[in-house]
Amino acid sequence: MKPSRITLFGAGNVAINLAKALTLAGYRIIQVYSRTQESAEWLANRLSATAITNPADFDHTADVIIFAINDNALETIINQVEFSGQLALHTSGSVSVDVFKGKADHYGVLYPLQTFSKTRTVKFQEVPLFIEANSSKDLANLKMLAESIAANVYLADSNQRRQLHLAGVWANNFVNHFYTIANETVKKTGFSFDILKPILIETAHKAVESDNPTTVQTGPAVRLNKEIIEKHIEMLASKPEMQNLYTFATNSIVKLHHNKTII
Repeated sequence: MKPSRITLFGAGNVAINLAKALTLAGYRIIQVYSRTQESAEWLANRLSATAITNPADFDHTADVIIFAINDNALETIINQVEFSGQLALHTSGSVSVDVFKGKADHYGVLYPLQTFSKTRTVKFQEVPLFIEANSSKDLANLKMLAESIAANVYLADSNQRRQLHLAGVWANNFVNHFYTIANETVKKTGFSFDILKPILIETAHKAVESDNPTTVQTGPAVRLNKEIIEKHIEMLASKPEMQNLYTFATNSIVKLHHNKTII
């Protein structure tokens, strides 16, 4: 497949990081689509590509079309593209590969299990990539592309990817939300988020270095320290939603480790 000309649909976090990885691997991104001209031009200018805002305007000389856009808009945008033999890929963990069925002849999924942002450059070679395609030939071409940008490439069907995406939400999105709550709590003491960073880093290290993070669980819930737990719940009396969240998380830990509830 290489060298390939790629049209990239999307100019958000995933698209930006994927574009960097593809460019470093020697692929040429010829177009960038976004709903707004400003976003399309922002990324296209950095790639010496053409910005488009109409899906129908994609360049048919492209070998690959990658859709790195919001799941809610994916099918709508795909329906506006007239494919002409390109390998069509999306990057979603939650959307079936069949979203291309009846629209493209060659299609698949290139799903990176990672959190991305515009301001941080991710080492894409370390990102697990999960791939799926509608034929053995397309899978071979997709595998070649995936292995040129990442060292860890795995086959995963749509059901597996949905589970992987759910796992990612637990491990990343919900954990970061808890960081936000912890930050709001520590600010009440007059200290900054910085004082929590050592415990965050140590917790992450223990989980990553363990074969099973269940074995490194600490805290009042796993110790069945009901007195401390009740004091914490009392401290959250003015925020019933936080009380409910604390109680749910505590009982979840106790249930897992002791097969019972504590509060």
